[in-house]
Amino acid sequence: QVQLVESGGGLVQAGGSLRLSCAASGRTFSLYTMGWFRQAPGKEREFVAAISRAGGITYDANSVKGRFTISRDNAKNTVYLQMNSLQFEDTAVYYCAADPKGRSGIRREYEYDYWGQGTRVTVSS
Repeated sequence: QVQLVESGGGLVQAGGSLRLSCAASGRTFSLYTMGWFRQAPGKEREFVAAISRAGGITYDANSVKGRFTISRDNAKNTVYLQMNSLQFEDTAVYYCAADPKGRSGIRREYEYDYWGQGTRVTVSS
């Protein structure tokens, strides 16, 4: 069982930045693919970014557009999402997820086995 705990959300003005963190339990974090998803009010949860165990990175081009950066620190069992130039439309609950198989390029919810509880990001316009 893998436990994921997100942090770093909050209230920020449009144009500002936040860095989300997701800490994972277990000793095999380096083998996981880690993903970030988000769910805006009244909308379905959507893929944001993922980083595989090999370091391959996938972004959702439509929503990220070069503003977000995913990274990982295997020594700390943590994955990060640096979010710059935040827009009102980025307001959502952000979730991290883990795929123990370590696959590259995965972006569907069903491809991830473990999920955190989410951290809320609110961008004021």
